[in-house]
Amino acid sequence: MVRSKSEKSARRIFTTLGVGFSVIWALAPIYWVVVTSLKTSREIYAYPPTLYPHKLTWSNFEASIWGSQFIRYVWNSAQVAVAVTIISAVVGALAAYPVARMRFKGKAIAARTIVTAYLLPPSLLFIPLFLVLQSMGLMNTKTGLVVAYLTFTVPFCTWMLIGYFRTIPAELDEAARMDGASRIQTLLKVILPIATPGFAVVALFAFTHAWNEFLYALVFVHSNETKTFTAGLNGLIMGDTFIWGQLMASSVIAIIPILAIYIVAQRYIVEGLAAGSVKG
Repeated sequence: MVRSKSEKSARRIFTTLGVGFSVIWALAPIYWVVVTSLKTSREIYAYPPTLYPHKLTWSNFEASIWGSQFIRYVWNSAQVAVAVTIISAVVGALAAYPVARMRFKGKAIAARTIVTAYLLPPSLLFIPLFLVLQSMGLMNTKTGLVVAYLTFTVPFCTWMLIGYFRTIPAELDEAARMDGASRIQTLLKVILPIATPGFAVVALFAFTHAWNEFLYALVFVHSNETKTFTAGLNGLIMGDTFIWGQLMASSVIAIIPILAIYIVAQRYIVEGLAAGSVKG
């Protein structure tokens, strides 16, 4: 009995240490970004580095907000991310519903194709997408970025919703069909209200990836009117010179929208991930 208690105590200690280490590991970079954004240039380059700002300054934030076009870049990112989120959720739902709830020839192939499209690294699509956007006249436009981002957000959203839709009892579809509802009506009025947590997950994924994407934003757009904030941050790197204070302050500003969304939608995200991982 004593041995059992000691084992439980040791397990509890190791679990606490593991969780604590994981939290520190995850939050340390964010802490360093925030701290660096509040330091003066002299203190940023001081050696040894300081763990907190000895002289607090807001000049880096003032330079990011008022002394550059970073707010415009953030606004461009928000427009692109919202458009990608809406389109990904709508297309993902329309594609996931028949795969999850209907029987048709080639269903397994369709599901595997969706997974394969999701697993393709975005860097492999870089040159084909460049040619497609150029031929469509969408280079250096926010619409072109939306089209490019949909190539990796739609497959994931579709696959995630397939797994979530499969957790919903099929009897609900049958009851709706017996009442005369069409497939679209069943999806809109029966399935989607139940699948709110799953939609929260796929919407957050699409928004986050569109918000943070760098490669396509750097290459496909170049004017200040269409740049997103990730490409705008690259403008603070001049050769081997990094404007660290303004770079970190801009990063803090860019983190705030994602952090706010995670906090607000936390309950739905946890429910959606848990339910979506049961089947599929």
